[in-house]
Amino acid sequence: MTTLQDLRAKQEELRKQQEEIARSIDDMKSAQRSGVIAEIKDLMAQHGLTVADLTPGTRSARVPAEGKTKEVSKVAIKYRDAETGSTWTGRGLKPRWLVAALEAGRSLEEFLVEAQPAE
Repeated sequence: MTTLQDLRAKQEELRKQQEEIARSIDDMKSAQRSGVIAEIKDLMAQHGLTVADLTPGTRSARVPAEGKTKEVSKVAIKYRDAETGSTWTGRGLKPRWLVAALEAGRSLEEFLVEAQPAE
């Protein structure tokens, strides 16, 4: 018959094994991670990519081909809050200030900006 002391000793032995296994797993993950990072860096260098190319919503820092320029077009403001000066072009999701105003019972037409005459 096993005693309580024997069971506690076995428990301690298993706990040490568990910690050792966890350390081994962490070491293996770290080694794999280093290899993957090196591989990613190599692929980025081969294809001329930067970190900015991987981040959504940012523009690439690359220079356009010689003789070609990127023309930036601005979108006219379609909605404006006269109280705060906040604006929205009408593209994409409605901004929070507009959603809050609409939920408060105001109408979208209240925020419409009068069209500017073409020059």
